[in-house]
Amino acid sequence: MSIKLDHRLLYLRVIEKIKSDIDDGVYKEGEKLPSEFELSKQLGVSRATLREALRILEDENIVIRKHGVGTFINARPPFTSGIEELYSVTEMIARAGMIPTSEVLSSEMVQPTERDRERFQLGPDELVYRIERIRLAGDVPVVYCVDKIPSHYIKNEEQFTSSTSLFDALEKELGRRVTHAVTHIEPRIDPKIAEQLHTDQPLLALRQTHYDELDRSVLYSANYFRADKFDFHVIRKRV
Repeated sequence: MSIKLDHRLLYLRVIEKIKSDIDDGVYKEGEKLPSEFELSKQLGVSRATLREALRILEDENIVIRKHGVGTFINARPPFTSGIEELYSVTEMIARAGMIPTSEVLSSEMVQPTERDRERFQLGPDELVYRIERIRLAGDVPVVYCVDKIPSHYIKNEEQFTSSTSLFDALEKELGRRVTHAVTHIEPRIDPKIAEQLHTDQPLLALRQTHYDELDRSVLYSANYFRADKFDFHVIRKRV
């Protein structure tokens, strides 16, 4: 169908047409798009309209524009999840058909911050167990994780350092099943973490307080995801 038969704003029609062509295999991951002159001619739109469409597609990480070289179809993140669905990192990697593994960087009992005391409702002498890990999909580092658990939940530290999923460890060790979480998402530029994850891309930081079925906070996680490997989306409804 010619985009001229569509009555929406021209740049929106261009965006949908390019997305449709990607889905249909007309353009493949890593492939260079025709020049702006050729593509605007093919679509029957001005170069200004095409540039606006490409700008939005770049913001959505669907294309990547290299100055002086051209516009390329970006690789799709292999891991995708609805943010309203609560999966452990282990589950997300496994659901993508890859093997989840962990590299433990540190694990220790530490003094809680004031926010930790408030979050976990800790007593004056209680500590928190802090574990820092790199999560891998196969042999590719994809997530940097910093997790905290109230010390009174830790009976066997080895159970938490040897288990890939802290969700599983909490359930097996303590009978505490994580059922929901309050999540804050923010972009993050952290050169040290990015270096650990072998990327120069910005990171997606998910800061989550996890609760069990009795609404008790049992785990706090600060997870830094490679933005080129993960895509989070949400279904929003008008109320």
